[in-house]
Amino acid sequence: MTENKGYTHPEALVDAEWVQAHLTDPTVRLIEVDVDTTAYEQGHLPGAVGFNWQKELQDQVVRAPLGKEHLEDLLSRAGVSNDTTIVLYGDNNNWFAAWALWILKYYGHNDVRLLDGGRVKWLADKREFTTDVPSYQRTSYTAQAPRSDIRAFRDQILLSLGQNRVALVDVRSPAEYSGELLAPAQLPQEGAQRGGHIPGAANIPWSMAVREDGTFKPADELRALYEGKGIMPEKEIVAYCRIGERSSHTWFVLHYLLGYPTVRNYDGSWTEWGSLIGVPIEK
Repeated sequence: MTENKGYTHPEALVDAEWVQAHLTDPTVRLIEVDVDTTAYEQGHLPGAVGFNWQKELQDQVVRAPLGKEHLEDLLSRAGVSNDTTIVLYGDNNNWFAAWALWILKYYGHNDVRLLDGGRVKWLADKREFTTDVPSYQRTSYTAQAPRSDIRAFRDQILLSLGQNRVALVDVRSPAEYSGELLAPAQLPQEGAQRGGHIPGAANIPWSMAVREDGTFKPADELRALYEGKGIMPEKEIVAYCRIGERSSHTWFVLHYLLGYPTVRNYDGSWTEWGSLIGVPIEK
């Protein structure tokens, strides 16, 4: 557990003390997922397994999260069982760790959590780090059928435009939202043919949900942030970014920390919407 910040599902987060106490717990598996795919090799939490988001967490042919069978093989190789508590963490305020959590929830894993503050806070606290790569006895993991209730698709969004019951939240930077940039400044300009945002979407950058040390802000601050821009719990919320990872972070905040009942992640995001023929775009 983490300090009480008024979250609806505080069990979805663990703090460094909890992880420290469970480093050798066979029922817990630490998994690191970073934006920088070389970070794990430079050092990681003791016993943690590293997943490469580019090669292992997405389909290599079709643009989609990895398939059910690939996930089963990946988790089986990491020694994960269906009843394992998975704790995800990573660099950049758990940006890609949250995406991995969304994928695991999409395939129905019961107990998966984020390490509050991620890799950066663990290092800042001068806690134990290692370059040893663990190996675990292979399991036979069985994933569930995909949960379509936490994923949004382009046709659903097109049909919902202008409807008051749906609220879109664009979690990219203001420069991406306005159409000035097609991608984050530090990443290659690739993916979309047009700049701008989906009509009616509110712009709340994903990183506004965390404090300077990388931990999540308390629930009352988060609620003020989202409700202040019309992202209300009684609406059907759709979060999107460029390729669906930053929006997973916001999906986690809205669904788990604030308890919004209906939140979907549009993983097609701007690389899909900004390249579709004939769909409306606002700048």
